[in-house]
Amino acid sequence: MQIPKPRVLVGWLTALLLLASSPGWARPPSAAIVMDADTGAVLYAEGADRRIYPASLTKMMTLYMVFEALEEGRLRLRERIRISRRAAGMPPSRLGLRPGQSLTVEQAILALVTKSANDVAVALAERLAGTEWRFAKRMTSKARALGMRRTTFRNASGLPNSRQRTTVRDMAILARALVRDHPRYYRYFSRRSFSFKGRRYPNHNRLLGRYTGLDGVKTGYIRASGFNLAASAVRGGRRVIAVVAGGRSARARDRRVARLLDLGFERLGSRLVAEAPIPRPRPGGIALASFAKAAPLSNDLAYPVPQMKRRGPLLRSSATAVAARGPRMVERLYGVQVGAYLRASQARKIAYRARKLAPDILLDANVAVSKRRGRDRTFYRARIVGLTLADARQACRILKSRRQDCLVVTLERPVRVAVR
Repeated sequence: MQIPKPRVLVGWLTALLLLASSPGWARPPSAAIVMDADTGAVLYAEGADRRIYPASLTKMMTLYMVFEALEEGRLRLRERIRISRRAAGMPPSRLGLRPGQSLTVEQAILALVTKSANDVAVALAERLAGTEWRFAKRMTSKARALGMRRTTFRNASGLPNSRQRTTVRDMAILARALVRDHPRYYRYFSRRSFSFKGRRYPNHNRLLGRYTGLDGVKTGYIRASGFNLAASAVRGGRRVIAVVAGGRSARARDRRVARLLDLGFERLGSRLVAEAPIPRPRPGGIALASFAKAAPLSNDLAYPVPQMKRRGPLLRSSATAVAARGPRMVERLYGVQVGAYLRASQARKIAYRARKLAPDILLDANVAVSKRRGRDRTFYRARIVGLTLADARQACRILKSRRQDCLVVTLERPVRVAVR
């Protein structure tokens, strides 16, 4: 029988001490938050900044770093990740791979998402940073860059460590960053199972398939943390993120997350949204009305566009032709949203830049900046509006392929237009 190395023994002893310090009758602190993924506005909070143990929610950051490496070309999905002796010695949950065995990066991603495999988390950390310790330092630096101010990572798995702490607010920020920064890879979180070497591993997130619109993200549990869950769901084109920590059981935690997501969608649908002024129209442009109450789960007005005429293979606007016939209302009730920002000028700039990324569809559409008030700050959403549903969907496909976040939005109603 081979004796484990000293560092492995220290890790095991730390885990045992933390477990021993948290007897069954000592209930872990509870905390919860609900966030609008679009703006980052908090819709509900309870102990949002209370320091907690992240448990396997830690793997959300591990995967964020993996996705970043894939985007930058430092990893490939088919590349094989070798299991070191240290990785193989991690306590459960794990795949149980032996030293020297390997799996692909894509298999490793799915093993973390579904099985929450600690051995695979360590193997990925060692591949990206040489050692898990160096990888954890990079995880903490990335957390700071994302605005996670009260989070410190000490390992890649979430196994017990007295200095590895976070908050539900920081975990919601991380979940939002995964959706925003890595939409191509975020889809892995919706996988309900993973098959490897003849075995099938179901996803620990049992709300998948049970809560309408839920597509991620991660569960976590150690005795010191209780049952944790970060969840994200989409309804009516809007995304809500809920994070719960300190649950007494997986079932109680899931019920609470479902209630909080319901609350989030309810509060999103009842908000008043005012449209910020758009840039002054050029000669031959249009003037728009600016304020209205949003319909449930819809937070904008449709901006009419000039009558279109065909010029070669593309459609181009002709404001002069419209003016000759007099004012005309064109009802186009869809748009695309390309971000939310703290300044209206920044939102406008991003929208104009995004419009140039898909000129065949968006060049003749209108830029709109919508103002939305959160609990402690105001956000400005960058939108390009006045599209058909087909055009909005095609525009988003093009923008995402060019690494620009995009969301199809349903608008409420057209407003009166005066075409000069």
